[in-house]
Amino acid sequence: MLTTLIRREILDNLMTFRFAAAVLIMLLLVVAMTTVLIRDYERRLTSYNTAVKKHRQEMLETTTYSGARLTIDRPPNPLSIFSVGLDKRLGNTLRVNHFFVPTLWDARKHGADNPFLNLFSSIDLVFIFQGILSLLALVFAYDTLAGERERGTLRLVLTHPVRRGQVLFAKYISGMICLLIPLLMCILLVLIMLTTSASVFLSADDFLRIGGIVFTSFVYLSLFYLIGMLISAVTHRTGTALMLAMFVWGFLVLVYPNMILTAVKTEPPPDTQTSAYNQIKQIWEEFDRDRLQYLANDPVPGEKWSFGLSGEGGGSFWGYRHHPSSLLYYDLTGFSYKALKAESEPLVPHVQNYHRFLGPQVTNTAERMWLVRKPSLDALYTHPAKMEQMLLRFSPVGLYDAATEAWAGTDLNGLQDFFIAIQRYHQAVIDYYLDKKIFESRLWFVGAEGEIDWNLMPQFAFQRSDISINAKRALPDLCLLLMINLVLFAIIFLTFVRSEV
Repeated sequence: MLTTLIRREILDNLMTFRFAAAVLIMLLLVVAMTTVLIRDYERRLTSYNTAVKKHRQEMLETTTYSGARLTIDRPPNPLSIFSVGLDKRLGNTLRVNHFFVPTLWDARKHGADNPFLNLFSSIDLVFIFQGILSLLALVFAYDTLAGERERGTLRLVLTHPVRRGQVLFAKYISGMICLLIPLLMCILLVLIMLTTSASVFLSADDFLRIGGIVFTSFVYLSLFYLIGMLISAVTHRTGTALMLAMFVWGFLVLVYPNMILTAVKTEPPPDTQTSAYNQIKQIWEEFDRDRLQYLANDPVPGEKWSFGLSGEGGGSFWGYRHHPSSLLYYDLTGFSYKALKAESEPLVPHVQNYHRFLGPQVTNTAERMWLVRKPSLDALYTHPAKMEQMLLRFSPVGLYDAATEAWAGTDLNGLQDFFIAIQRYHQAVIDYYLDKKIFESRLWFVGAEGEIDWNLMPQFAFQRSDISINAKRALPDLCLLLMINLVLFAIIFLTFVRSEV
């Protein structure tokens, strides 16, 4: 009997106009959006490749270690086509040096994205599934019980030897099968378009991540279908059920997420930034006092950092300054020469001794500054972002966004993985400088083209997190969606069993 009920419900749904409309609308939207997103990804990838070549050439043309500009560029995530998350919102290029510990929040942006998508930076395939598929699920479900109750066919079905639980299960299975058809057709078309694109390269793990996104989408779709069934179970007229379904969809999908993002203010305590600024200012003042004391005790008269060096291609200065655009960012720059004048050669040992002292002092000061900056940056950026995510999780949309971003690796954790790798690379560069005694070498401030083999420097390498890590990050939100599904089905069952037909 259950098989007969499922077959009947499936045929009833497949023969409706709304099913044909759902398939057509989804296919048109997904194909059009995928085309735009692939082109946008190609632009971002081209911008990334251009930036990498430019920064590599800049480094190769540098003649001294102090003038080196080690710039790391973050490649666009191909799965941002499915869930863009923070992939386009946060910076994608960051400079590595010995006097500053880089963080996610210090990154800048290079290149230009699609100007259309700049206006709607969060549009992706998940955005389409989130809005359109959830609406279609409610449209399919709002009259599953109310419609048959209104027409009198539900009472006729229950006159046969069939349980009410079987009726509910048959309607749920048949409805989800009919909704799964347009979802799978859209995913299949997207995969065909991605695999035939010359710029998009997907690994085996990427296909597993896409599978995770599809499964999460199915669970999300099931949740809205069950919401529609619940509305249909507690109402007796299809008109009332439809109006209530549209209200619930508008609140959960449109109103609540935007209300949280715009109305909730999660600002850190007002004295957080001031306290950090004062601590870092004190750290750099201590550093400067030690530097000036060294210069005062140096055998060379005076307290000049340059020791009177002169030559070709004179460089910049040693100093520090505050950048208001980034929380307590101090910048130290060195000087470099392509060649020294003959009268400056006797001073080279003194300059080397100075940098033998100064280099480790700078790196130690940068580490001390990082210990102050980290909690301040967490309070200023990370904690508010996590607070917003927590509040958004009270909506199925927030859970769905968080889970799909975790699968794609475009969430905050996914991007922090990249910048943690940059911090490890920063430490590797510092260790290299100390092990090879780069700070005290002549090539720190005097050098000619070709004297430094930059290929011997530590090379930055990054691989996206393993699929198991993505699954662990997505699992909590996915489990919450599954639990809500089970709770909704139990409520629907209890409501339907106790209701009159």
